[in-house]
Amino acid sequence: MLSHRLEHDVLLITVQEDPGVSGRAGLATEITDLVHAHHPSPVLVVIDNAAATPATASAVLRAHRQCGNLKTLLSVATHDAPTRRLLEDNAGSGGPRLVVHPRVDVAIDTAYTAAA
Repeated sequence: MLSHRLEHDVLLITVQEDPGVSGRAGLATEITDLVHAHHPSPVLVVIDNAAATPATASAVLRAHRQCGNLKTLLSVATHDAPTRRLLEDNAGSGGPRLVVHPRVDVAIDTAYTAAA
Protein backbone atom coordinates (compact mmCIF):
# COMPACT_ATOMS: atom_id res chain seq x y z
CA MET A 1 0.00 0.00 0.00
CA LEU A 2 2.90 2.38 0.68
CA SER A 3 6.64 2.65 0.30
CA HIS A 4 9.19 4.96 1.86
CA ARG A 5 12.75 6.22 1.46
CA LEU A 6 14.96 9.10 2.57
CA GLU A 7 15.76 11.67 -0.10
CA HIS A 8 17.80 14.76 0.77
CA ASP A 9 17.05 14.14 4.47
CA VAL A 10 13.31 14.18 3.70
CA LEU A 11 11.24 11.10 4.55
CA LEU A 12 9.40 10.39 1.32
CA ILE A 13 6.30 8.19 1.80
CA THR A 14 4.43 7.11 -1.31
CA VAL A 15 0.84 5.93 -1.02
CA GLN A 16 0.25 3.64 -3.98
CA GLU A 17 -3.25 2.25 -3.39
CA ASP A 18 -6.57 3.45 -2.06
CA PRO A 19 -6.94 2.11 1.50
CA GLY A 20 -10.72 2.25 1.30
CA VAL A 21 -12.88 3.49 4.13
CA SER A 22 -11.96 0.56 6.37
CA GLY A 23 -8.21 1.06 5.80
CA ARG A 24 -7.96 4.77 6.63
CA ALA A 25 -6.94 4.32 10.25
CA GLY A 26 -4.38 1.67 9.34
CA LEU A 27 -2.80 3.90 6.69
CA ALA A 28 -2.64 6.84 9.09
CA THR A 29 -0.96 4.59 11.66
CA GLU A 30 1.58 3.33 9.12
CA ILE A 31 2.46 6.90 8.18
CA THR A 32 2.82 8.07 11.78
CA ASP A 33 4.88 4.99 12.69
CA LEU A 34 7.32 5.90 9.91
CA VAL A 35 7.36 9.51 11.09
CA HIS A 36 8.22 8.39 14.64
CA ALA A 37 10.99 6.14 13.33
CA HIS A 38 12.59 8.91 11.23
CA HIS A 39 11.90 11.88 13.52
CA PRO A 40 12.92 14.77 13.14
CA SER A 41 13.16 14.48 9.34
CA PRO A 42 10.54 16.45 7.43
CA VAL A 43 7.95 14.23 5.74
CA LEU A 44 6.54 14.33 2.24
CA VAL A 45 3.57 12.10 1.48
CA VAL A 46 3.20 11.43 -2.24
CA ILE A 47 -0.25 10.25 -3.28
CA ASP A 48 -0.17 8.28 -6.53
CA ASN A 49 -3.09 8.66 -8.92
CA ALA A 50 -4.48 5.22 -7.98
CA ALA A 51 -4.58 6.30 -4.33
CA ALA A 52 -6.05 9.78 -4.88
CA THR A 53 -9.32 9.20 -3.02
CA PRO A 54 -11.16 10.76 -0.08
CA ALA A 55 -10.12 7.79 2.10
CA THR A 56 -6.44 8.46 1.43
CA ALA A 57 -6.92 12.18 2.05
CA SER A 58 -8.60 11.39 5.37
CA ALA A 59 -5.69 9.17 6.45
CA VAL A 60 -3.13 11.80 5.45
CA LEU A 61 -5.02 14.51 7.34
CA ARG A 62 -5.04 12.32 10.46
CA ALA A 63 -1.30 11.74 10.10
CA HIS A 64 -0.78 15.49 9.61
CA ARG A 65 -2.51 16.24 12.92
CA GLN A 66 -0.27 13.74 14.71
CA CYS A 67 2.84 15.17 13.02
CA GLY A 68 1.80 18.58 14.31
CA ASN A 69 1.93 17.17 17.84
CA LEU A 70 5.52 16.06 17.13
CA LYS A 71 6.40 19.43 15.59
CA THR A 72 7.30 17.57 12.38
CA LEU A 73 6.80 19.24 9.02
CA LEU A 74 4.50 17.15 6.82
CA SER A 75 3.64 18.13 3.27
CA VAL A 76 1.82 16.35 0.48
CA ALA A 77 2.29 16.02 -3.28
CA THR A 78 -0.34 14.73 -5.68
CA HIS A 79 -1.16 15.41 -9.32
CA ASP A 80 -4.86 15.00 -8.58
CA ALA A 81 -6.44 18.46 -8.23
CA PRO A 82 -9.63 17.30 -6.41
CA THR A 83 -7.49 15.53 -3.79
CA ARG A 84 -5.31 18.63 -3.35
CA ARG A 85 -8.43 20.75 -2.77
CA LEU A 86 -9.86 18.20 -0.33
CA LEU A 87 -6.61 18.22 1.67
CA GLU A 88 -6.32 22.01 1.67
CA ASP A 89 -9.96 22.54 2.63
CA ASN A 90 -9.84 20.09 5.56
CA ALA A 91 -6.35 20.61 6.96
CA GLY A 92 -7.60 22.70 9.88
CA SER A 93 -5.90 25.66 11.43
CA GLY A 94 -4.28 24.09 14.49
CA GLY A 95 -0.59 23.32 14.29
CA PRO A 96 1.68 23.69 11.28
CA ARG A 97 -0.01 24.44 7.98
CA LEU A 98 -0.34 21.53 5.55
CA VAL A 99 1.43 22.41 2.31
CA VAL A 100 0.05 20.58 -0.73
CA HIS A 101 2.07 20.50 -3.96
CA PRO A 102 1.16 19.36 -7.48
CA ARG A 103 4.78 18.31 -8.23
CA VAL A 104 6.96 15.91 -6.25
CA ASP A 105 10.31 17.48 -7.19
CA VAL A 106 9.23 20.92 -5.98
CA ALA A 107 7.77 19.40 -2.81
CA ILE A 108 11.04 17.62 -1.95
CA ASP A 109 13.07 20.79 -2.53
CA THR A 110 10.65 22.84 -0.43
CA ALA A 111 10.64 20.34 2.46
CA TYR A 112 14.45 20.11 2.41
CA THR A 113 14.82 23.91 2.37
CA ALA A 114 12.28 24.38 5.15
CA ALA A 115 14.08 21.87 7.36
CA ALA A 116 17.56 23.34 6.78
